[in-house]
Amino acid sequence: AWIRKKREDPPTIEEILRNENYREEMKQKVKDVSEKDKLLQAKEYEEGLVAEPRHTQVKSHASARYYGKNEPSQDPTSTANTFQPGAWMPPGSGSSQNK
Repeated sequence: AWIRKKREDPPTIEEILRNENYREEMKQKVKDVSEKDKLLQAKEYEEGLVAEPRHTQVKSHASARYYGKNEPSQDPTSTANTFQPGAWMPPGSGSSQNK
């Protein structure tokens, strides 16, 4: 607040130490809660109450689906909400045109 000119006086040493202690306490609390949550999730997985998360293989953009097709197609393709434009082939690159 002092740097942003929202406060007249700089923070005292006591305030700085109090803020650092508060941050350390919060870090420890977050760590404890996340450990408890992991244990609870493991217990629920064992009891069959919750399905385990699936491990996905990311191949492209986060919103794009991957269907195992690596090479570009000359024809455009569309699947559900995705659209893949066709690959551009320069004119005259085909075997039918010989110069």
